[in-house]
Amino acid sequence: MLIVKKFGGSSVADKEKILNVAKRCAEDYEKGHDVVVVLSAMGKTTDGLLAKAHEIDFNPPKRELDMLLVTGEQVSVALMAMAMHSLGIPAISLNAAQVAMRTTSAYTKAKLKKIETERIRHELDGRKIVIVTGFQGINRYDDMTTLGRGGSDTTAVAIAAALHADRCEIYTDVEGVYTADPRIVPNARKLPEVSYDEMLEFASLGAKVLHNRSVEMAKKYGVELVVLSSLTRAEGTIVKEETKVERMLVSGVAVDKNTARVSVLGVEDRPGIAFRIFNMLAKNQINVDIIIQSVGREGTKDISFTVARTDLAETLDILNENMEMMTASRITCDETVAKVSIIGAGMVSNPGVAAKMFEALSNGNVNIKMIATSEIRITVLIDEADASRAMRLVHDAFDLAE
Repeated sequence: MLIVKKFGGSSVADKEKILNVAKRCAEDYEKGHDVVVVLSAMGKTTDGLLAKAHEIDFNPPKRELDMLLVTGEQVSVALMAMAMHSLGIPAISLNAAQVAMRTTSAYTKAKLKKIETERIRHELDGRKIVIVTGFQGINRYDDMTTLGRGGSDTTAVAIAAALHADRCEIYTDVEGVYTADPRIVPNARKLPEVSYDEMLEFASLGAKVLHNRSVEMAKKYGVELVVLSSLTRAEGTIVKEETKVERMLVSGVAVDKNTARVSVLGVEDRPGIAFRIFNMLAKNQINVDIIIQSVGREGTKDISFTVARTDLAETLDILNENMEMMTASRITCDETVAKVSIIGAGMVSNPGVAAKMFEALSNGNVNIKMIATSEIRITVLIDEADASRAMRLVHDAFDLAE
C-alpha cells in the first residue's frame, strides 16, 4: 500500500513532536507500506518569516517573498529525515525543485500544474520514506513559488493523485471534521464521514481543517482523504464522494472572520458595469464571494461584495485606480464583518432551512447584512463581534451537538 501523510506546522513544532511524527510514519513503513510524508514549516515559522520580510520592506516583491518563505518547509523536511535516521529508518528529504513540482508563475498564489514522479518513485523503490516540502513549487523560470496559506494540503493531495496512492492522510491538531469549531462550540460533534462537496464548503468558509484547493483536487482525481489528529490515535473523518452515514439535514456550521465587505457606489445602471468590476478583480487573482446589486435608481446602482480581508488593500487599490472606468462615485469598505454559514447536502430537498437559521439569529438579536445561498450552503454576513455567538446559536438551532 502507498500512503501519503501530511503534517501541519503544529504537528512538527518542536523536537518531541518531530520525533512523534517520525515514529508514526515508521509504523506504516515497518508494516511494509510505501510512505511519502509532506510537511509544513514548523509552528509559526511562516508568520515569523513574513514579519521579518515586512521589517525590511513594507511591500516586498512577491518573487523574493516566495524565495524566503520556502525555507521554512526545507527546515522541516531535513529535520524529519534526521529524526527518522535516528530511529534507524531510511529516509530522504526533497524540496520542490528536486521533485520537480511545476506550478504557474503567480508568486505567493501559484497553482500546481504537474508533479514529476520519477524521483519519488526511485527513492520509494529503494525502500526509503520520502519526505517532501509542502506549500511550494517551481515555475517555468525555475523560480521558487508558494501555493498560498494552507497549500501543503494541496501538495499532499497532488502527490497522492500523481502516484495513485491508496490513501492520503491529513494530520492536524484536531481529531477530524466537526459540526463546528470545537474551540468555539464545545459540544460540537465529530463527523465520521463527509462528502467532497460539503468539505469544500467547510474549507472555503473558514473551517481551517483542510485547504479548499486540496479538496477540489481530491474530488477531481478521486483521492480518498482521511483527516486525523497527530496528537491522538482517535479515528478521524473520511472525506469522499459518497458517504454511507445517514444524511443529516445540516452537516455543520462554519465561521470565516477573514472577510471584508466592499461597496462600489453610484455606478451607472447599464449593462457591462458588473463585468468590468469583477473581471478586473479576477485578473488579479482576487476571489469574490457574496455579491449584492441594488435596484437601480435615478440611473445609478450600488454593488457590494465580500473578499478575503488579506486581499482588501489590493482590491481597494484596483478599484480606486479604475473609478472613472467603473463610473463609480464612491468606494467604501467594512473590515468588521464575518461570515456564518450552514452546510449540508441534505438541505437541497428541505424547505425552511434558511428560515430556521434566520430565526435563530433573530432570537439572538444578530443582524444580517448580506445573504448568499447555494444548493448545499447558506451564508450570512454579520458583525464580527457577533460571530462566535451566532455560530453557537445556529449550531443549537439545528441540534448538531453530541
